[in-house]
Amino acid sequence: MTAIQPPHPPPTIGLKTDSLLVDRTDAVVTLTMNRPDAMNALTVDLKEALRDTLASIETDRSIRAVVLAGAGKAFCVGQDLREHERDLKKGATELDTVRQHYNPIAQRLASLPKPVVAAVRGTAAGAGASLALLADFRIGGPRTTFLMAFANVGLAGDTGISWSLPHIVGRARALELLLLAQPLRAQESMEYGLLTQLVEDDEQVLTTAQEFAARLAAGPTVAYAAIKRELSIGTAGSLSDALAAEAQAQAICGATADHQAAVASFVAKERPVFEGR
Repeated sequence: MTAIQPPHPPPTIGLKTDSLLVDRTDAVVTLTMNRPDAMNALTVDLKEALRDTLASIETDRSIRAVVLAGAGKAFCVGQDLREHERDLKKGATELDTVRQHYNPIAQRLASLPKPVVAAVRGTAAGAGASLALLADFRIGGPRTTFLMAFANVGLAGDTGISWSLPHIVGRARALELLLLAQPLRAQESMEYGLLTQLVEDDEQVLTTAQEFAARLAAGPTVAYAAIKRELSIGTAGSLSDALAAEAQAQAICGATADHQAAVASFVAKERPVFEGR
């Protein structure tokens, strides 16, 4: 009798660490920053886990949407200042972590070729706010608070906030939020555009974000990636840059099985099924 072989384990996504939980349901991966006692403050371990996990997700075509969340009552309060104080006492004043960790995390999160949904339960401060604002969609609850806290500790912004925040709220309001560094509560965050959806109960934030991500994962994810790239180029460049990006994007999308199946479904008056290819 031939022994039944156990199924192959799923491939490891990123760096295995307790500070970042990686859970997968079908084509949706949820990344949970897991330092609830420290309000998910960012240590070197957590930053490296985020950086390397995002890199592996970027090239995994079977993952079609990502949820970014924080364990416990906060989303993320930014840099772990206790760890940072120890580094300062050692003379590490140049903040190499910006180049080593925050910049690559921001670049990978913003350019990820699949939708990213941030489940912003509780406080998102400093680099934690930056991470949330790099997501494509942000779901919040009654206790959601954004705080651009950098100036409160004598620092400039990082993790892409000088790019993301003015894109969302405009330069004048971004300057106000960064210089005054005052908390922005849930309803104001919604009005400013920092949140894209506000649910009635904080306990619904994560499940709502995951359900929304699952809906996106069932869509034409190749086209989603192309649209994200178009917008990045179009908002930063000239009309000529945008037109060139659109021509390239349509050449890619027009050759996908998703596009061909969707056109056939439209003609047949059927609902299309997208496979992300």
